[in-house]
Amino acid sequence: MKIQRAVSALALVAAGVVASVPAAYAADVPEGVSLSENQTYTFWLLDAIKSMDPQINTDVEGSDILRNLFEGLYNEDATGALVPGVALDHTLSEDGLTYTFNLRDDAKWSDGKPVTANDFVYAWKRLADPATASEYAWYMELMQIENAPAIIAGEAPVDDLGVKALDDHTLEVKITTPLPYFPQMLVHGSTFPVRQDVIEEFGDNWTQPENLIGNGAYTLTEHLLGERVEMDKSDTYWDADKTVITHLTALTINDVNQGLTRYLAGELDRVNIPAGQYPRLAEEYPDEATSLPYSCSYIYMLNVGEKGPEALKDVNVRKALSYAINRDIIVDNILQGGQHAAYNWTHWATAGFTMPDIDYAGWTQEERTAKAKELLEAAGYTPETPLELELNYNTSEDHKKIAIAASQFLKPLGVNLTLNNMEWKVHTDRMQSQDFEMARYAWCGDYNEASTYLDLFTSYSGHNNGEFFNDDYDKLMKDSKTAEDPQPMYTAAEQILADEMPVLPIYHYAKVDMIASDIKGLPTDNVMQTWYGKDLYRVAE
Repeated sequence: MKIQRAVSALALVAAGVVASVPAAYAADVPEGVSLSENQTYTFWLLDAIKSMDPQINTDVEGSDILRNLFEGLYNEDATGALVPGVALDHTLSEDGLTYTFNLRDDAKWSDGKPVTANDFVYAWKRLADPATASEYAWYMELMQIENAPAIIAGEAPVDDLGVKALDDHTLEVKITTPLPYFPQMLVHGSTFPVRQDVIEEFGDNWTQPENLIGNGAYTLTEHLLGERVEMDKSDTYWDADKTVITHLTALTINDVNQGLTRYLAGELDRVNIPAGQYPRLAEEYPDEATSLPYSCSYIYMLNVGEKGPEALKDVNVRKALSYAINRDIIVDNILQGGQHAAYNWTHWATAGFTMPDIDYAGWTQEERTAKAKELLEAAGYTPETPLELELNYNTSEDHKKIAIAASQFLKPLGVNLTLNNMEWKVHTDRMQSQDFEMARYAWCGDYNEASTYLDLFTSYSGHNNGEFFNDDYDKLMKDSKTAEDPQPMYTAAEQILADEMPVLPIYHYAKVDMIASDIKGLPTDNVMQTWYGKDLYRVAE
């Protein structure tokens, strides 16, 4: 459960009782604050946005864009608590299996047409439909939507999905087992509504600026792939009167150091701090340098499937690779931004999560290195007869530094890593087709509960690119959906990952940014770091 997000009223609502959410709308500008005449916000993207389609996007940076162009049933406030989006509230049946959402009657699309319950029905069916080929189709299954597994597998018609419009402003959703954190899952972009008529008219071109019709606080005015995204405030948004920022710009800059340079030149209002520079910048710019816990985990995914190298099918080789990586050097000497060394998958700050007792996490690095050498020698690999592996990573100076460090940790033990840098789309396409041996990967939670991490390594996951399949693991995660307390199962699932080592955990993220001191309204107490342009404002200097 998302205890940390203070939404027990939503999660534990009694039968037939309306679950309301706090009325915290748009920018909350304190009395007496003088606003700047310049109400624009420019932020940094590392990579090009692959898709503006809510049901197709898989990227964190893409989600940042989509939350501004579209709006789902609920949003998050600065603490992570749910606040109304298109839904004002909902009721839950006595058996916990039927949600009825009451939609606001003033929600409009950017062309002025009303947002209806049918727009959500269409979007959710589209997500589950095999014809859409969405990597996030499995999200409908994770949400336990009635008949989703059969539909996704092509064994049932999409119209059997347990979602129905009772009228224009009433949405009914049927799930197969009570899921306390179900409402929190509704902030994810894949559940956002889309317009059927627009998609049918323009096909794959419906996300072009001249065609895209959204229901968010902003409209898309320009998208130059790999260069910039421009968004204007939407006059049709239901809370437009309280939306202060009038224009959003996202600039794609693949070089993190160049991003910082452009921030310091005044071209950006927010940028990630390059590895190793946070201590200096925090001293020089104490009002701008920030480091906050961020629910993302950084790993090297191993291809243990049929297309993967034979060596990685040996669990002891996989363990040796993990043991050899000196995470303390990575977080303390390379990153230096408040990140945590990781020996597991689920981010340490995830609400309610209990870490298993992972043995090698308590060893000294000398002990880990010695054990890695022993295991590699037993498998026949030494500096004289090395194991040859390729490590792919997407373009980033930080990723490059970590990859070089990993290769240096492994080389003396008899592992030669060939480092392959590629742009984001190529990198992800190759992962999705299992065309890799080792690959840099990161996952940011879709909601603040351990299942958002652990479901990824099930056999039915849409993101298990390394093809780690384990029946015991699948059973734990399936059983967790009906457990009164799933946390012990999450701990046990993490232990399986530690025992089988299909990934090499590297570190748990912190959000390490430079943020212009006159920009206000960004979240600081939400481990998800979910932000909305409508909540921001720029103060007068």
